[in-house]
Amino acid sequence: VQLVESVGGLVQPGGSLRLSCVASGIIASINDMGWYRHAPGKQRELVATINNGGVPTYAASVKGRFTISRDNAKNILYLQMNSLKPEDTAVYYCSASLWSASGSFEGRAWGQGTQVTVSS
Repeated sequence: VQLVESVGGLVQPGGSLRLSCVASGIIASINDMGWYRHAPGKQRELVATINNGGVPTYAASVKGRFTISRDNAKNILYLQMNSLKPEDTAVYYCSASLWSASGSFEGRAWGQGTQVTVSS
């Protein structure tokens, strides 16, 4: 499975940005998908996840501001980010859990990462 994120960008505080992630390869192996971020000097952080049924979970730091969604027909994962803050600045990564047909976890696929900078 290959994951390719859209280009991020520079956004002013309070602004919005939507990230997308296109999956290709053996799509049937994908279960939950999610967005992670890594800011300089900090540990990688789970931002949001969404399972095959479309049920989302969010980190407390983004709840109410970010929305994760997926289009299973098009194999695309989205992250709508509103009311962005400077502390949201990070490299954002798309990720997917991979499972075999027999139900065994086979690891995670990762995108290449995309930079999001929130600054005036």
